[in-house]
Amino acid sequence: MSYPVAIAVSSVQAALNDTQWDALIIVASGFTAVAELQSEIDAAAAVDHRIGKETVLLLSGKAPGQRLVLSPTGPLDRDYDDVRSFYDAAKQGVSQAKAAGAKSPALYVIAPDSDAYQYAAEVAYLGACQALWQPLEGREARGEATIEPVIAIGVIAVSEQQASYMSAVEAGKRVARDLCGTEPERMAPRRFADYCVETFAGTDVQVSVETKVDVLQKEYPLLMAVARCSLQVDRHKPAVIRLEYQGEGQIEHTLLFAGKGLVYDTGGADLKIGGGMAGMSRDKGGAAAVAGFLKTVAVLKPKGLKIIAEIGAVRNSIGADAFVPDEIITSHAGVRVRIGNTDAEGRLVLADLLSHLREDAKTSVNPTLYSIATLTGHAARAVGPYTALVENGVARRSGLSADLAMIGDLWADPSEVSRSRREDFSFIKSRTSADDLLSCNNAPSSVTPRGHQFPMAFLVAAAGLDQHGLNTEQPLPYCHIDIAGSGVDGGDWQHGKPSAAPVAALAAYYCL
Repeated sequence: MSYPVAIAVSSVQAALNDTQWDALIIVASGFTAVAELQSEIDAAAAVDHRIGKETVLLLSGKAPGQRLVLSPTGPLDRDYDDVRSFYDAAKQGVSQAKAAGAKSPALYVIAPDSDAYQYAAEVAYLGACQALWQPLEGREARGEATIEPVIAIGVIAVSEQQASYMSAVEAGKRVARDLCGTEPERMAPRRFADYCVETFAGTDVQVSVETKVDVLQKEYPLLMAVARCSLQVDRHKPAVIRLEYQGEGQIEHTLLFAGKGLVYDTGGADLKIGGGMAGMSRDKGGAAAVAGFLKTVAVLKPKGLKIIAEIGAVRNSIGADAFVPDEIITSHAGVRVRIGNTDAEGRLVLADLLSHLREDAKTSVNPTLYSIATLTGHAARAVGPYTALVENGVARRSGLSADLAMIGDLWADPSEVSRSRREDFSFIKSRTSADDLLSCNNAPSSVTPRGHQFPMAFLVAAAGLDQHGLNTEQPLPYCHIDIAGSGVDGGDWQHGKPSAAPVAALAAYYCL
């Protein structure tokens, strides 16, 4: 798996003098402060009024490969401007350079001297890599070198340490995009596991895969209800993938991640209709993000950090043996769950994973639990293209989501913080003595009030985390991360590029 590695370049002049580079991309709000090229830029601007308004490719006698790309960010000083302007401009700039034949462009970012833009160069590099990534199936069919010809990006005026860090983040984001963006057969459950085994081979991340049906039935009963119909087809059978990392030195913090890996979601007996099934091979974006973050960790090797992750790679199939609403299934935590809608399957997969991680957390140093999932259409409806964070009281008391959101703003990986409220827990209460908990109502989350908040309440209760709240002897911080709105570019779940959210934010929070 190759990708355009970031290489530190000391200055614009160094880039102009180095034949390693074959284009220069300048990303800025204006182009009046590039001394080495100012005369050329001014001459071009006199006859081309697009300069400063849209991305333009110039023939330059001074630029590497004679290619000079000017990609404007637009204004940066309005109340609502943020570093994503550099991310977007770099995407446009590198696309122009690639179309012109460049394979090793240098990238020069001119950013305001402001905390909000302190990582503008790193963000621009990540934006460029987002534009350059091509789907795994395309690379396998046509050849990686053919459709991903850019092999390196020189980032001007950054240190070697900065270049190494941004390359590590991109390594993780690439894994997340590959796993999320693949079609349902190429990344069927056990092929998802195979990809993880391969990508972590030779690293400090240990991978174990459980595929024995009898073991999964006992340990992950809710997950196996979702997978039940898929057992009829060998290649669709489920897998639980466990990833573990332990950094050098004394452990100071333990992170525990549950990743929703629905490799395909038909909706089950509550079948998706009217074209709603298209794009559901991307319902594994949460699991992909978990694996992607671990890839970044594997490269950076942060000290004092331990990570345990469980990924549920499952297919929600339709057929005679599909699970149906009204079934009552006992979770790993011993909670009797009445199924409200089979198209709310992701929370069932996550609940058993979280229950196992809860047991790990009880004996861990300074634990924090997360779940990451493309869980609800309501999240996309409520917060648009942003990640939604919903935390328990323990996490809220420590300011976890607020801190993660603040970090995300600096890395073009933004999120919105939602509150967990008493109405959410009332919503999932049992209506009869036959069961303990209701998984959901029978309406789409997008038209259900608090449709992305109440599923977090279900996860807390079904996984036994309600026994670890603020008023208990062993409170455990937990944050649910819903990427249904942020998981792909432009909200196009069938064709859009996976965004790899929230890999960059998590990496900055825990590894920087």
